[in-house]
Amino acid sequence: MALTRRAFGSALAGAACFRSTLSAQRSSSDGSLTDVPGLRVGHWTDTRRPTGCTAILFDPDAAAGVDYDGSAPGETGIAMLQPVSPVETVHGLFLTGGGQFGLAAHAGMIRYLEDQRRGFDWGGDVRVPIVPGAVIDDLALGDPRIRPDPQSAYKACQAATSGPVAEGNVGAGAGATVGRMLRTQTAGGMKGGLGSASLRLGDIVVSALAIVNAAGDVLDWRKGQIVAGARVAGGRGFADTVEVMKRSLAAGGGGVLHDPPLRSTTLIVVATNITLTKTQLTKVAMMANCGAARAIRPYHTTGDGDQLYAVSTRRLRRDDVNVTTVGTLAAEVVADAVLRGVTKASSVNGWPAAKDL
Repeated sequence: MALTRRAFGSALAGAACFRSTLSAQRSSSDGSLTDVPGLRVGHWTDTRRPTGCTAILFDPDAAAGVDYDGSAPGETGIAMLQPVSPVETVHGLFLTGGGQFGLAAHAGMIRYLEDQRRGFDWGGDVRVPIVPGAVIDDLALGDPRIRPDPQSAYKACQAATSGPVAEGNVGAGAGATVGRMLRTQTAGGMKGGLGSASLRLGDIVVSALAIVNAAGDVLDWRKGQIVAGARVAGGRGFADTVEVMKRSLAAGGGGVLHDPPLRSTTLIVVATNITLTKTQLTKVAMMANCGAARAIRPYHTTGDGDQLYAVSTRRLRRDDVNVTTVGTLAAEVVADAVLRGVTKASSVNGWPAAKDL
């Protein structure tokens, strides 16, 4: 049958659309938080034990919202991200290891921004930087008395660049682990870490950074397969935490899980160059958290402190792009960033990495 000119044109357009879709999918897997113009990321990683901190700096500032559904978040300053707060922009975000002790390092990022004369003009030649911060608990790896301090955060700020974000055992992800809920019943969990991804669609960019320190298992969400988590007693396969829950309840038990508070937290930052308000970004954060739920199972447990921040560098005004679209794309990018957090991690003593199995 002869191919008409119209059919031929439609075939070409379809092929171009298919190539564009593949390109976007590759970008979502391979990109970086810093693909969004107007922000920089820097890490400080401790060489004495797996811990560290990560500084995200905005040039000059950014609108931000937050969604935190974990039961035990370790944080500072996130109340200012609520829509009822009059603070509309922030100057950075600070992510750190060290458990609750690590929050003390936050002062170093404040000092760095003050030295750079960044922040709100308080008057009297004083600038007040607004920097929400969050922490994961990594005290189980090595000497728990070694934690990030203010100088660590200052160095992370000094290292910040707009280049591709280093992934794996770096910064706040250095001591991250996953699959801990069955640690007393199985061969144990695995190494988590820091992952990043982005999606480019024309002049629109949506990106994410994840510190994957989850109590549950991490899945390749496109395939539905566990890639890191609680391992079976032999150590070569996965126990599947949710299936263990089911079997335990069916057998009349229920006490196999170990999910104490303050031990597990996944921290995620979503960024876009599209101009959005703090209220709009709060909704984006809520939708983007669904992406983490695709990749982490179980998620938002009673013991974790999961937090997701959504920021806009406000470099691009697109009134034709609605919040639902941005939130939908952000959820996909978040799921990719979580997956990269474990696939880019390296093994440490007692915590094997996905790429080594």
